[in-house]
Amino acid sequence: MIKSQHILIIGTVWPEPNSSAAGSRILQLIDIFLKLQWKITFASAASDSEFAFDVQKLGIEKVRIELNNKSFDDFISTLNPTIVIFDRFMMEEQFGWRVAENAPDALRILDTIDLHCLRKARQLAFKQKRSFVEQDLFSDISKREIASILRCDCSLIISDFEMRLLNNYFKIDTSLIHYIPFIFDPIDDVNISNWPSFENRTNFITIGNFIHEPNWNAVQYLKEEIWPMIRKQLADAELHVYGAYASQKVTELNNLKDGFIIKGRAEDAMQVVRNAKVCLAPLRIGAGIKGKLVEAMHCGTPSVTSDIGSEGMHGDFDWNGIIANSSEEIANAAVKLYTDVSLWKKSQRNGINLINQFYSREKFELEFIDTILSIQQNIKKHRHKNFIGAMLMHHTISGTKYMAKWIEEKNK
Repeated sequence: MIKSQHILIIGTVWPEPNSSAAGSRILQLIDIFLKLQWKITFASAASDSEFAFDVQKLGIEKVRIELNNKSFDDFISTLNPTIVIFDRFMMEEQFGWRVAENAPDALRILDTIDLHCLRKARQLAFKQKRSFVEQDLFSDISKREIASILRCDCSLIISDFEMRLLNNYFKIDTSLIHYIPFIFDPIDDVNISNWPSFENRTNFITIGNFIHEPNWNAVQYLKEEIWPMIRKQLADAELHVYGAYASQKVTELNNLKDGFIIKGRAEDAMQVVRNAKVCLAPLRIGAGIKGKLVEAMHCGTPSVTSDIGSEGMHGDFDWNGIIANSSEEIANAAVKLYTDVSLWKKSQRNGINLINQFYSREKFELEFIDTILSIQQNIKKHRHKNFIGAMLMHHTISGTKYMAKWIEEKNK
């Protein structure tokens, strides 16, 4: 019998599964814990959002906490969780030392979501109009993120590419990082029977939170270079652009005449993706696993994306569509996938295989629980082996602690 646990999740924001892949990710982890009937408390210093998922519906305690305030020390001492999960490294920076001081026996887990240092390095290289090189990872944000990973007992990594990067480039010991991608139940014949056929689908779709820079960059790329080439070959086709938090600069791209249509937030993202014929995700920057592309697989919608878009998402399995990189290659791939029914159906089958094999819930759930319980049972030995992490925590407590106390006094 698995020992009961009390988990505290410290969220950067309240989960918004319909707005971002990060929101879906944290709810997948929550679902694993709830199946084991573990108690969960979700805490965040963020403001409420009208689009946030109500975690209380799942029987989860919701608590608002404050940054740079000793009230958190009293809160966690009273709560006395057995496991603390930090939602992104910024939360570990803010609260990790407080957890270490006031709940020293709690297992500290960092859910990276994606490697922010990788995404930011690629973004900087793109703005400087040059190719990304590994040396770009030698940055302040890398030092912060890697330090956070080292201070924690275990960090959850969503991409196998990022696992290799952490192990080979940053020399992170494999005992400190655990690979767990998005996880899903298998797609069965009942699911497939509910999908519209090739003949009953129309239009292209792209979808993604507009405040996430890789998504906005991809929409601009589509507007300026890719979509005009597609329209030359498919004069009646439309591209429906969905995403949460569409600003004025986004809505100004709307052009009915050219078939480039800004739709904004999708009330039911799965429904609009399911009705589209092809999903476009020409990502030039980014990291981690892209929720829109997994969602497309789940809807039986083939996709066209780039090497960065597909990175860490399919292993040795065939892609759910076509991977291309130049604007001309992407446009031609989009037209081919949109018009070739046999290629489209083969791509759809590839997506089913990816969900059922590469993102198997059954496989990754068991591995995840086994890992955290094993670390928990040998926590002292595990921490003794991580001297660099202990050293970083010592200096963090010495430095960050007193900066936080200074801010706290200043706020008074």
